Amino acid sequence: MVLSLSPSVWKYYKTKLMFPTPLKASAVVRSGPSSRSVYVTAQPPCWIRKWAESVQESRAVNGRLYPLGQPLSQPGTPRLHAARLPPGSGQALLSGSDRSSAMTSLTQRSSGLVQRRTEAIRSAAADKEKESAAEEDEARRGEEEDDDTGDSKETRLTLMEEVLLLGLKDREGYTSFWNDCISSGLRGCMLVELALRGRLSLEPCGVRRKSLLSRKVICKSDAPTGDVLLDEALKHIKETQPPESVQSWIELLSGETWNPLKLHYQLRNVRERLAKNLVEKGVLTTEKQNFLLFDMTTHPLTNSTIKQRLVKKVQDSVLEKWVNDPQRMDKRVLALILLAHSSDVLENAFAPLQDEQYDLGMKRVHTLLELEPEKESAKPSANELMWAVVAAFTK
Repeated sequence: MVLSLSPSVWKYYKTKLMFPTPLKASAVVRSGPSSRSVYVTAQPPCWIRKWAESVQESRAVNGRLYPLGQPLSQPGTPRLHAARLPPGSGQALLSGSDRSSAMTSLTQRSSGLVQRRTEAIRSAAADKEKESAAEEDEARRGEEEDDDTGDSKETRLTLMEEVLLLGLKDREGYTSFWNDCISSGLRGCMLVELALRGRLSLEPCGVRRKSLLSRKVICKSDAPTGDVLLDEALKHIKETQPPESVQSWIELLSGETWNPLKLHYQLRNVRERLAKNLVEKGVLTTEKQNFLLFDMTTHPLTNSTIKQRLVKKVQDSVLEKWVNDPQRMDKRVLALILLAHSSDVLENAFAPLQDEQYDLGMKRVHTLLELEPEKESAKPSANELMWAVVAAFTK
């Protein structure tokens, strides 16, 4: 195999000892007829072919020769100007089958690079699809309440309905007049319910590690939930630009804002609408009661089994099924306990307990309330928006 080089290139590679050892040992050098080229002959051809490809690649950049083994973009890289030669004489000249084999090798390397890039793009797309599928599965599981006793679909309750049911008096059918926390608590339940169903999330914390209360609520999916209140809240959040924080949304949905331009965000008659949902599910009934000066619609309990099951679920979560680790608790049960406490209705679930069980249960509830939302939200599989709502109520 014969390689044709200009004298300046040959001198440079010879002085810099850039030849592979086998090539130096077996190369035969002779000058060309015009003394403007140097021919290098070596056996076997593979040695000089590999080096020739390196020379060709090094000479292919703007007519300048760069030393092998150094990045072309590295500052201060020494350069050797190639002699001006006839077209084609400045490149490694391979003849016949050697040139075709070299081109085949170059084509294979190029096709291999394209193939690797294509595979990387496909792998990234597949990972993204898997992640979205996992989020959809989690949202689907969130929509289906875990119930070991085999409740029918009609008796599955949302977080808002569970909190309201804990706050309702069984016979009277209304909440305490002195409870001024349940209104904002129900709005917090809506945000958490939408987050558990995969509709809402918090914006990324970013490099500056924003706190939970300073991060904005974003809409991940506007798919209907099947609940009028949830869909109404989701529509407000989706259409609002710029986005608002969790604390702001609790205030806006409750109507507790001094900005008259934002009063349309208020969700009105939330307790009455939730009670009607429970009536449709066969949990409550509707009656009229006279309170001297006015009549009021009440919703006494008609299906005590469902409420007893709800109360027992809350009690067992801090007594018999206590796991002493929030990450291992069911997210809906954990959210129910924290939001029921924020709505000032958790005491009603512990009222039937004996003194020892009551003290133990409340002690464990306070253990959950003393958790730091910022740290808990940073743990794997934690629902950040749920802890943001907790932080808004406990700040």
